[in-house]
Amino acid sequence: MARAPKNPKVSGRVPLALKERASGILLHPTSLPGPHGSGDIGEHARGFVDFLSRTKQSYWQMLPIGPSGYGDSPYSALSAFAGNPLLIDLDALGIDVDRAAHHDDYVDFESVTRFRERHLARAWEAQRADPSPSYRAFVDREARWLDDFSLYDALKRVHGGVEWTKWERGVRLRDPAALAQARLAHAPAIELSKFTQWLFDEQWRALRRYANERGIGLIGDIPIFVAHDSADVWANQDLFKLDEEGMPTHIAGVPPDYFSATGQRWGNPLYRWNLLRERGYSWWIDRFRAALDRFDAIRLDHFIGFVRYWQISADEPTAIHGKWLKGPGRELFDTVARALGAKELPLIAEDLGAVTPRVSNLRKRLRLPGIRLIQFAFGTDPQAPSFLPHNHARNAVVYTGTHDNDTIVGWFRDKGGSGETRTPEQAAKEREAALTYVGMTEADLATRPIHWEMIRLAMASVARTAILPLQDILGLGSEARMNRPGKAEGNWRWRVAKDAITPEVEERLRTLTITYGRSRGTS
Repeated sequence: MARAPKNPKVSGRVPLALKERASGILLHPTSLPGPHGSGDIGEHARGFVDFLSRTKQSYWQMLPIGPSGYGDSPYSALSAFAGNPLLIDLDALGIDVDRAAHHDDYVDFESVTRFRERHLARAWEAQRADPSPSYRAFVDREARWLDDFSLYDALKRVHGGVEWTKWERGVRLRDPAALAQARLAHAPAIELSKFTQWLFDEQWRALRRYANERGIGLIGDIPIFVAHDSADVWANQDLFKLDEEGMPTHIAGVPPDYFSATGQRWGNPLYRWNLLRERGYSWWIDRFRAALDRFDAIRLDHFIGFVRYWQISADEPTAIHGKWLKGPGRELFDTVARALGAKELPLIAEDLGAVTPRVSNLRKRLRLPGIRLIQFAFGTDPQAPSFLPHNHARNAVVYTGTHDNDTIVGWFRDKGGSGETRTPEQAAKEREAALTYVGMTEADLATRPIHWEMIRLAMASVARTAILPLQDILGLGSEARMNRPGKAEGNWRWRVAKDAITPEVEERLRTLTITYGRSRGTS
């Protein structure tokens, strides 16, 4: 990331979350530059905050920050509460860090995980005889989730990383005697896991303070469903639709739609909402409390699922055969808000997909902003008309694209028919519609790059909040795409080059932010 001159004065005021006119950048921390194979929450994260401050942004939005699981996906985290050890700044640990060769343009998750785990273990060895009082306080404070996670983490390592349903029956089904024996047998690994989570917590709190002091709020992400192979499901098996051996009986997904003729079979176990309700939604209260302890606002992935969700039998090979079931609705959010002492929760409702009147009504009753996606405004998506900027509402968050989409440049250049959802004819029509909307011809592209035109649409929108993926600000193509839904490997790996953000890019972004009244939460 380019070094810029002196930083501006610290503003010290974070915008009232999602209530003031503002803008921000979407970038997952693993995508930052840095010397140890993946971005982390150290020097380059603070440098990114400085860039946001210089360009008058108000938000840094991220993907889920839990320890990534299947396919290296942050949306298949091993815990809804734990932090990702890959994000820990090794240079702040007071140990010598090997300068191993790493890839600068992508994350090799397997090798980076081994490298970082080795150094975290060294850091624990250096402190285990006399750990910080802060560590002990953290272990006591977070015991509600940390005890189960650290045991799960230790057992998963002992079992070579296989999913918990393949462990021996005693620990798999949480027999009290087997768990007690495991805690004794694996005490060192459990302590290392707790220490790692303490390091993450300490560094995260420092980063958030640094951001907030500069007027930058952090936006996190809560996926509605959790991974089957996670500490959450293992420790709370009765809260999910599982059989007596811990295997899912029913799983989540979405039915056939514009994007897939067979639907999407996600595979996450479904909640037993009736039991959660009987218990006062305590697990969800804990989840929201933990998230809002780390972030100033939260994007709720698949908001539709809180109103109704698509249930698929676990033995079905596709999502074609399933049925809609009723979600918890407003009761869940009211219960959480009361428990947290909040009049309103600072949430973004990711309402993309099969939005029904009940979904829209719940979002409106909760006063949550929905999502408007510029990239989908020019095609055949059922919501395309509402995504056109002249139809935006004030209580909305407008994105040029998301982590699941191609970049703006990649989308615009794509000719269709290459395994994506668009035919060549559809791709050509979208390209023509986009150019017409911004008053351009093909000849104008040399002087008016398409990514800046789409960014201008987002910034000019009446929607209170505009969030721009960093890839779009840099004008990068499909090579910088973060995720390709349906593709099991090769996702989530992109990293930004150290000097990619030039002074010219900064000045252009800053100018647009000021021009369209998004500078530091303008009303």
